[in-house]
Formats: sequence, structure tokens, C-alpha cells
Amino acid sequence: MTGTTDYGAFMEKFILRPVPSSSPAQLPLNRLTFAVKDIFDMEGYVSGFGNPDWLRTHAAATSTAPAVSAMLKAGAICLGRTVMDEMAYSINGENAHYGTPVNPCAPDRVPGGSSSGSAVAVGAELVDFSLGTDTGGSVRVPASYCGIFGFRPSHGVVSTEGVIPMAQSFDTVGWFSRDPVTLNHVGQILLQLPDEKLVHPSQVLIAEDCFKLFSIPSIRVTNVIAASIEKLFGGNILQPVNLGDYVESKVPSLKQFMENDTENEEFSIKSLTALSTAMRLLQRFEFKNNHGEWVSTVKPNLGPGISERVLDALNTSGEHIDACESVKTQLQEALAALLGENGIIVIPTVPGPPPKLQTETTSLETFRARAFSLLSIAGVSGFCQVTIPLGKYDSLPVSVSLMAKHGSDGFLLNLVEALYPTMKEQVEIAEKLSY
Repeated sequence: MTGTTDYGAFMEKFILRPVPSSSPAQLPLNRLTFAVKDIFDMEGYVSGFGNPDWLRTHAAATSTAPAVSAMLKAGAICLGRTVMDEMAYSINGENAHYGTPVNPCAPDRVPGGSSSGSAVAVGAELVDFSLGTDTGGSVRVPASYCGIFGFRPSHGVVSTEGVIPMAQSFDTVGWFSRDPVTLNHVGQILLQLPDEKLVHPSQVLIAEDCFKLFSIPSIRVTNVIAASIEKLFGGNILQPVNLGDYVESKVPSLKQFMENDTENEEFSIKSLTALSTAMRLLQRFEFKNNHGEWVSTVKPNLGPGISERVLDALNTSGEHIDACESVKTQLQEALAALLGENGIIVIPTVPGPPPKLQTETTSLETFRARAFSLLSIAGVSGFCQVTIPLGKYDSLPVSVSLMAKHGSDGFLLNLVEALYPTMKEQVEIAEKLSY
């Protein structure tokens, strides 16, 4: 099923030509190639959801997901379906049945998931862009690990019709590219945006407490951002912020998800850990509603890590679900107030470089906990977030994330396109200085 030439990225290769047009050269994605995560409906094909038992027990789709159709209508050519983590229930990128796509940026490390194959296909230059989904981090994480761009849009702004649900409160259709121009072009189609001029950010908030979760020197990332913003827009819009304290003071419903454990305080931000707890509870509850019956009936063969998570989901009760909804509403309001019009928050995408392949799940617990406390900010608020590659540190990929308020997707995509050439210069300086 997978070969060395395709980095193990593809489940199935085929060619879907663009929708015929009288003037193909004018189409925005003309001649660009793309791949699609094995979670999207494509007419005549079975969506495998990363698991052979799912593939075996489901029929071929009778229509194509609107997100895929939009790419074909815009002139792009689809080259196939990509490997994903089983039932979209991991951010690691390892699949016990179909193999783990090879991270082109760091072959001895995981590619990140659950949109692993989609990220690898772009990182290995097998396609120009790809489609994935992001519920708890499944576009942002693999983009970071594979050294490419990844965009999680505002929740609910891109159609998830024809996409197998994981947890509807958080599910989004995201996309990957190697450059910010393609990222923006694909975004304009999916978001149905008009061509907009670049709007200067009103403030750029660097979440200093979040960078304390980073395993590499935070200066390696924050200096690149600060110097780039200063050069393009002036340094007066840069502000430090303690995001954890702000969230704790403005989201009172989080209190019941807070733990009094101070043992690992250096590794955690209490309010963001609580945010992650609330997010994963609601995610488990919705996953159970979506797939509990199928799992109980079919009893699928699930790989390590996935089987435990699915079992946890099936044992989840509806207790505290109302509190999760309150947390969502309060966080959205709090972050919208913090950012105001055209504000940006800067955070690490993940706590550090990609873990080594086949790392024991238990030794990844701290890393995962820190990762989800960062990923849950956009996850729960529904805000848009972009992962931007920033070269390498100790020969491993480094990234940063920018987040903007719900509905500011076009603003964020334009900002990244404008900012990236300067960021690239600053990365080269940082790499020479070795910090």
C-alpha cells in the first residue's frame, strides 16, 4: 500500500481532474496538485477513517465533500487519499495498520497526526497542498512537526459536510502548504473570501507564560516574531501577556476543571490545563455519540493508545457537559475582548520538537499534557490559528502559531503572507547566532 517513493503518505493514489472550465488558466488553483485525508467523502471511494474495520464496514460515498469539490472547481488536481491516525484520535501520526508516514523533516521522528499523510505529502513535495481536519490539533501539530504551514480556520466557517465527524464542537477542515501564498489562495477558496487588502494588526500579544512550556529557548522564536513585527508594523504594537492568568480570571466556569496538584507546576499553566480537560471531556462525549454504537457492534481492531482513548470515550457520561459549554462561551468572549479588532496572540504550536518514533505512551504524558494546554486555546474558543515553520533548532523543526479572533481568517492569512519573507530573514539570523 505504501512505497518508499511516497514516504508512506498515501492510502490510495488516483487522479481526479479539475472540473472542466472554458478558461482554466484563470482559475486560482490551476495546475496545483493536492491530496486529501482519508476522512473526506469522495464519490465512488470509501472513506477509511484510518482503520481497516471501518473501511470494511462502510460503503463508497455517493457524493464528494464540498471542501474537496471546491478545490477541483478552482482548478486543482487531486492525487489521492492520505493515511491518518485511526478514527482521528491521536496527534502522533503513527498508524498500527497502515504504517507511519515518514516525516521528511526528521525521519526518526513522528510526523504528527491525525492528518499525518496530508502533512507528509506536502512536506515531501509530493503535492502542492493538502486537506486535513483539526479537532484537537490534527493540522497544527503535523504542520509543526513536518516544517510546513498549517491552518486551522475559525470553527464553523468551512463546511464539514461529507467529513466523518470526530467531535462536532471542535471539528474543522484545515489545510497545509509549503508557502504562505498557496496557503492564502487555498484559504480564499475554502472560506469564500473576496480579495482583501492587508490590515495592520492593532496589537501583537506574546503569551510569555505559554513560551515557558517550550523545551527549546523561547528567545529562538520570540526574537524572530518581535523583529519581524517591528520591521513591518513598528514595535509599539508588541505586548507581553500572561494568558493563563487572564483566562483564569475571565473564565469562571473553568474552576470545576482545575486540579490542586502543584507537583508539576513548572510544566503546567493551571487554567490552560483545565481548559484542555474540559475540551477533551466534551470531545470524548461527542465521539461516543458519533461512533460508540459502531465500536460496540463491530469491535474494531484498534492500535495502541487509540484503543485506550476510544474505551475512555465509550465510558464517558454526560456529567459536566453543560459546564464545558459555559467554558466555551466564556473563553470566546474573554479572548475577543483581549484581542479587540485585529489583534493577534503568539503562542508555541507545540511544546517542542517531534517525539521519536515508537516512544512509549507513558513517557509522552507530560509532553501531551503541555501540547493540549496550548492546542485547546483555539480549540475551545473556535478562533483561527496558523502554524508557521521557523527553520530548525538542533536539526529539528521549529514553529510558532499566530491566533486571531473568530471570523478573522482572511486577515490572518494575509498577515502571514506579508510577514513571512521578513520572518525568513530573521530565522536565518537566529540560526547563525545558534539561539
